[in-house]
Amino acid sequence: MEFDRFGMRAHRAMVAIALGLGAVAVGASTPAAAASNPVYTVSNYPVEAVAADAVTAKRIAVEEAQAAAFRSLLKRLVPVTAYGRLQALGHVSASELVDGMSVRAERNSATRYIASYDFAFSQEAVRDVLRREGVPFVDGQAPAITLVPVTLSGGQPQPALGDWGAIWKSLDIANALTPMAVDKLAAGVTPDTLVGLRAPDPSGALRQLETAYPGQAVVVATAEHDRPAQRLHVTLTGRDAAGFLTLARSYRVDGGDVAYAMELAAVVSLAIIEGRWKAIKARGDGGAAYPGASAGSGDGAIAVDVLFASPAEWYALQDEIQAIPGMEGLEVQAVSPRSAEVALNYPAGPAALTAALSRQGFALTRSGDRYVLRRRF
Repeated sequence: MEFDRFGMRAHRAMVAIALGLGAVAVGASTPAAAASNPVYTVSNYPVEAVAADAVTAKRIAVEEAQAAAFRSLLKRLVPVTAYGRLQALGHVSASELVDGMSVRAERNSATRYIASYDFAFSQEAVRDVLRREGVPFVDGQAPAITLVPVTLSGGQPQPALGDWGAIWKSLDIANALTPMAVDKLAAGVTPDTLVGLRAPDPSGALRQLETAYPGQAVVVATAEHDRPAQRLHVTLTGRDAAGFLTLARSYRVDGGDVAYAMELAAVVSLAIIEGRWKAIKARGDGGAAYPGASAGSGDGAIAVDVLFASPAEWYALQDEIQAIPGMEGLEVQAVSPRSAEVALNYPAGPAALTAALSRQGFALTRSGDRYVLRRRF
């Protein structure tokens, strides 16, 4: 999945505006529709343009933002294994699908307009477009989870949420397919619990987590800046709507810009959690469907069980698999201590993928309606 660096920075600018850095909040220009299904609302979306005059800049900014927000909505609804089908929607006018929009904050000069908008799209109109073009989708929200952002320093948790928590709160998590409530680290979660959550067998730590947050599905998101390596190490551990989750990724910190790395990590993490829910719905009750096609099917989508010996190997495998020439996407659906269920978007097909993996030292074998991937040495 690709994330636009300028878009991320524009989003940060919108967050700054919302916090009152020289901006004035204004009323809705066009009242956003009260959608019955919140996933069709894209909130706090950055709007920015430069033109010969302020009026033209605003018109261009809103038009471009509507199209971009619609693309964001499609990525929210459509399983990653079917992203290739989104090319069929290139002719669709996003403005014709918008039910309403409202302005959160805005500022302008004689030639520049910058703002933050909420866009509410018509559920029925978007559904009709997706069904007509044969694009599978999931629009049923998962049960809400509690997301606990924790910043680590030397392996020890910091007492405040800080920027990491603020970044999560700035995302559109209320309207996500997997809605979240951001909470602080509970008193019952000790540093040893956090270490245990990242162990090969985190079952004991998970029980402690469930005790600390009774009756809640909880995912702890830790972020630690590795200064010598200039990497941001992020782990997600707990239970989301799809079940047990353990995932670790590292993000490069360019030019010491830790805030940007955190923003990218939060966006990617939310997409992963949403992707797991879409995979469950597609496999289970037909939540991803369109006329004349099987749920969750997509061009080049290959269901694979990845085998590994340790979390460290699993983290390395993800990077290696995604680096395979021709690989267009990897969606993690479920992870256990020794294996992971993934969907690989490889348009050339299983035979070509088997050959490509073999050249990189992997073995891909068929097992029923799935494939099994392991290292050959």
